[in-house]
This record gives sequence, structure tokens and C-alpha cells, in this order.
Amino acid sequence: MNNTITFTVKQAVEFIGGFSKPSKMPCHGFSIPARHCKTGSKLRNVKDSICSICYALKGRYVFKNVQNALDRRFAKIKDAMWVQAMTIAIGGTEASGYFRWHDSGDIQDVEHLDRIVQVAKNLPQIKFWLPSREYSILSQWKKENGDFPKNLTTRLSALKIDGPAPTSIAKRLGLTTSGVSKEGFTCPAPDQGNKCLTCRACWDSSVSNINYKKH
Repeated sequence: MNNTITFTVKQAVEFIGGFSKPSKMPCHGFSIPARHCKTGSKLRNVKDSICSICYALKGRYVFKNVQNALDRRFAKIKDAMWVQAMTIAIGGTEASGYFRWHDSGDIQDVEHLDRIVQVAKNLPQIKFWLPSREYSILSQWKKENGDFPKNLTTRLSALKIDGPAPTSIAKRLGLTTSGVSKEGFTCPAPDQGNKCLTCRACWDSSVSNINYKKH
């Protein structure tokens, strides 16, 4: 492929491997295999870590068709045309005005994060939510590039169940946090059919921390 190619929306969606559609979400998402998580893979065997009960390594996520879709998406994230295709795909399909990165998986490196940032910059009308445990990657990107786009709410995810949110790192980076504890705003989904419904707190950078129920 070369940089002169222009995608139709349908071609762009096919190129990036399609979107995920988490049942609780008001929007599409983009997911890659959780087995490729850098920090998560290390935490998977750590007692009481959130990654030790990773929902993306069980349930419907282990079905072969789902794993195949995750692998297709993962195979494309380093392609030179990924940012263009993702921009066209999201811009042409997401009518909600919201989008979630990584209902499965996490950022792989600074280059991957930079591509996500570029997509957000290309689509200022969309509010993006990016949860991540890759603190060092986020720190490095911040050091090299400055502030994250206002429409990209990045939440540093806590490491332990009932453990503290990484607030000091988040404050230094100008980001927000989330965890499985009783700190801050509590996600209302468990009390409303496991759906976001009208809540958009995850995408709201003014909500400094969100507490999720263990699942």
C-alpha cells in the first residue's frame, strides 16, 4: 500500500479489522488480544491484581471467531495506513459521538499510542476514552509530545483490586484514573442492566477517578 490510497468507509472498516461492540457501551470500540498486554501479562499471575481476573481472557472473548477478529486488528496496528483507515472508519460509522479504545488489550508502545493520538486529533468531534496500565509508555509520549488532545480522556488503570488509583502519576501527566475500589465516582452500570445508558463519565476528563465493580 502507499500513502495515496483513499479508503471508502466500508474499505476502511475492513482494513482495520472491524470494530468491537461491547454490550454495555453506547458506541463502538477497538480491541486487540489481551494476551499481548505488556504490563497486564506480567500482572496476570499476581494475586489480587486486576489483571488476574481479566474479563477479556474469559467468556465470549475466548470464542474462536472473537479471537480471530482480535488477531486481525492486532496485525494492522503498525501498518502505515492504519491512522488514515481508522480515521475514516470511525468518522464514517460512529454516530454517537463517542468511542472506546481497548475493551480488550492495551497500548503496545509509544508509536502505537501516537497513532491513537493522531486519530483523536483527526476527529475532534468524537470523544475518545483510553484506559491503560502502560504508565511508562504514556509518560514517554507526554515527555516527547506535550499534552494529550482534549477529546482523548486517558485513564490510568489501577493495578490491584481494592488498591489505590495511580493518582500521583496521573496528576503529573494531566490524566485521570480508574480502579476496582471505592474511590471517587462509581460506575452505575451494575445497577442499570450492566449498561452505560445515559452515563458518559468514562469519557469525561472532569471525573478524576472512576470505581468499577469487580467482574
